[in-house]
Amino acid sequence: MAFGWRCTGVAWPGDGPELGWSRGRERRVSVLAYGSGLRFRAVGERHCVGARGNPCPVAAVVPARSTGGRCPECARLDRAHSVAADTLADDPRPYRVYLAWFGPGLVKVGITREERGGARLREQGAVAYTWLGRGPLMAARRTEEVLRAALGVPDRIPYARKRAVRGQLPGERQRFGEVVELYGRAVGLQGRDWPKSLEPLSLEVVDHARAFGLDRSARATRAVGELVDGGVVAGRLVAAAGPDLHLEVDEGGVIVLDTRLITGWELAAATPPGKGEVGVPLIDIAGGGVQGGLF
Repeated sequence: MAFGWRCTGVAWPGDGPELGWSRGRERRVSVLAYGSGLRFRAVGERHCVGARGNPCPVAAVVPARSTGGRCPECARLDRAHSVAADTLADDPRPYRVYLAWFGPGLVKVGITREERGGARLREQGAVAYTWLGRGPLMAARRTEEVLRAALGVPDRIPYARKRAVRGQLPGERQRFGEVVELYGRAVGLQGRDWPKSLEPLSLEVVDHARAFGLDRSARATRAVGELVDGGVVAGRLVAAAGPDLHLEVDEGGVIVLDTRLITGWELAAATPPGKGEVGVPLIDIAGGGVQGGLF
């Protein structure tokens, strides 16, 4: 069963988002740039993106509204090998504990592999964050549990809540202040409840509002609910946060495209004949040579 290039979603290896693509075991990325146009249509059926870099062995069809993009079996395999699962106790790599701020009153504690740096925070859509400590996986997990209970913050926030507050963010000073206050409460637990093998890290608040484009774009008022075969999405990229792309559309306003909804779809260029956007370059799959739209 042969398919064309299928979207694997957004990643944030640096300060800007990238769309990933797969065809069997081949991989490519499209670097997304603010001000550029996206114009594509969905083709055929949506298929499972597989697990841990491996294609789904049966190329299962998945529901259009699913934000996971995986069939039940691939989703199970992916969860079983995640940090959240209790199957990696002997992982020798260092991990970091962080506090992530998504909006007023929306702060979570979490852990990520040190080698990933802030990529995990950008992929979650964290507007601001600071590191708390670094050390072995089990020490990081223990600290996460302690801080969750002591600070009264969760280790997970539903994405709908993050999106709901993103259009009404307070100023950078207020964001900074809330992170600093929680950091102070967290480090106050050192020496009592933190594992000794976790090295404390100094306060350094990182703010992503500018990198996400949230400081200069209009508030999004609508969201794409799902794609269907032949469905077209078109607009100019003005902001991005986590898996969300904010697109300024021709009919006015800004819509949100949750790229978790386009994972597994084959996407084709959809530039209307004779209606190329003047002055707005169209994002293209890296090295694909496809003209006139997002491939």
